[in-house]
Amino acid sequence: MQSKSDEPLINTNLKVILVSSIAVVIISLALFKNLFFQSTFLLRTFGELSVDPEIAFKNNKPTFLEFYAEWCEVCKEMAPKISDLKEEYERDINFVFLNVDNQKWDYYIRKFEVNGIPQVNLFDRKGNLRSTFIGKQEDIKIRNSIEQLEREAEYKEEILKAEFSAIKDNNYKINPRAHG
Repeated sequence: MQSKSDEPLINTNLKVILVSSIAVVIISLALFKNLFFQSTFLLRTFGELSVDPEIAFKNNKPTFLEFYAEWCEVCKEMAPKISDLKEEYERDINFVFLNVDNQKWDYYIRKFEVNGIPQVNLFDRKGNLRSTFIGKQEDIKIRNSIEQLEREAEYKEEILKAEFSAIKDNNYKINPRAHG
């Protein structure tokens, strides 16, 4: 049996362990916040730094158009790869990012028949659709298609992967699109 004098010592030790554990968690989150939140942050900045689609289709440059959503896990997973592509090619190619939850982009969502995200459409200088990628893609595949755009090669491809978030039309103008 423990004596009454040992109980405060045990309580003090438990408090120290609890406070130390909380401190470790907080410090870990602070140190690794980019690792935990980078993809969501990248998706948010994509939309904020995007070229307006009206300008992109009229400025005589190839266009990279991605439809995404901040809740889409595949979009989050691909965000760092897309960010690298953007950094590499943004001087020569328009990068347009349209969030499917923003009704402002409904015209483009319908025009390009977006039914799964992420969806990447690549257009040549004249605004002709050359490639469509739906779902999770290897960055090398997209990179090769971008390089073909720059060479102005005549081709058209559509690649659909099994890993994507489906978009369901909900017939409500106020609610955001859902995924299944």
